[in-house]
Amino acid sequence: MDKQQEYVLRAIEERDIRFIRLWFTDVLGQLKSVAIAPAEVEGAFEEGIGFDGSAIEGLTRVFESDLLLSPDPSTFQMLPWRTSTNGVARMFCDVLTPDGEPARTDPRAVLERQIARVADAGFTCYIHPEIEFYLVERGPDGRIRPTDNAGYFDHVPGGTAHDFRRRAILQLEQMGISVEFSHHEGGPGQNEIDLRFADALSMADNIMTFKAVVEEVAIQEGCMATFMPKPFVGQPGSGMHTHFSLFEGERNAFYDPAGQYQLSSIGCAFIAGLLHHASEITAVTNQYVNSYKRLWGGDEAPSYVCWGHNNRSALVRVPMHKPGKAQSVRVEYRSLDPCANPYLALAVILAAGMRGIEEGYELPPEAEDDVWALSDGERKALGIGALPTSLKSAVAAMSNSDLVADTLGEDAFEFFRRNKRREYQAYDAQVTDFELSQFFPRS
Repeated sequence: MDKQQEYVLRAIEERDIRFIRLWFTDVLGQLKSVAIAPAEVEGAFEEGIGFDGSAIEGLTRVFESDLLLSPDPSTFQMLPWRTSTNGVARMFCDVLTPDGEPARTDPRAVLERQIARVADAGFTCYIHPEIEFYLVERGPDGRIRPTDNAGYFDHVPGGTAHDFRRRAILQLEQMGISVEFSHHEGGPGQNEIDLRFADALSMADNIMTFKAVVEEVAIQEGCMATFMPKPFVGQPGSGMHTHFSLFEGERNAFYDPAGQYQLSSIGCAFIAGLLHHASEITAVTNQYVNSYKRLWGGDEAPSYVCWGHNNRSALVRVPMHKPGKAQSVRVEYRSLDPCANPYLALAVILAAGMRGIEEGYELPPEAEDDVWALSDGERKALGIGALPTSLKSAVAAMSNSDLVADTLGEDAFEFFRRNKRREYQAYDAQVTDFELSQFFPRS
């Protein structure tokens, strides 16, 4: 037993913890949880906890259903919203086969495999997401509506959002998740909380924890939180702009004082990889039909495949460098939305960037103008393509991608593709209020 496992067992006893929740996700990113008693934790570390994997979306087939949850002791944290006398803690788990091998479709294992490839190339990846979401309530008519009418950076005395953000941030910090910024976003009821940089696996765990905390605190505040990419027509969608940097030891591999915007050749190739493979990975980074209402709905959501410096219409942005701070040079990927499975999404983004580095992709010229304001002919002349306009077209692009198939693994790739096809087929079969209004206008 290692020291981290010993620490967990000691903490459980000293803090009188009665329930330990083991967390993992299905292929689509739905958080799963099973509670075990303190007496079972040591056995869980040694042998895992068995469960029926065929009952979880995409994890395994019925005839190979036996799987094990192996808790990661480094993720042990108390759940701050469980304030009863007896504490409740959680640990994230790796999903294993009965012979102790990583399950092929475990999303956490998918990211761990990609992190190992990045490490083999000599890098460590650090990630910083800006996570947007709406606070909503159900009105007297039963329809969902925002909890306020505030806008970007608005200060609303006595508003729900202030108490909510303060409470959520305190609980996140109690769980060891550092927050950089928080504010009201552009839409009514829309908020943003930015997490401080962490390594890729820790950040994926942090994003899942973040979503759980936000949803719990919203309930405590008498409302609901939604990470739906586009919940309201005519209002901004919710994205998860995510910043990436690669380090070689203590040195930022994206930094070169002589480069354009102080961006190194490695950073340029990483961006080139993101652009080259953007359409292929979009089904994973934007996995729902509703995701494309955000991507093609304006309000600074990226629709076209290009990069820029201080250009918020670009898919990839190199944020303003802080003079004298080599560590702050980074790349921002702007299409990702908060409904993505963070393990899979971060894995395919890293895979695309690393492919650019490994194969020496050349970075095209930056987009200096507002890309949305250009005509189709102007964009074509500049070599600027478009992201998929629907989940259907995104899945088609992904289906022909060796990069996505290799990154997810055959089983996860095939399940994801089948699931997303069923989703857009079910959506296409719907008769919407918009269609009915065309044929049955109100008098």
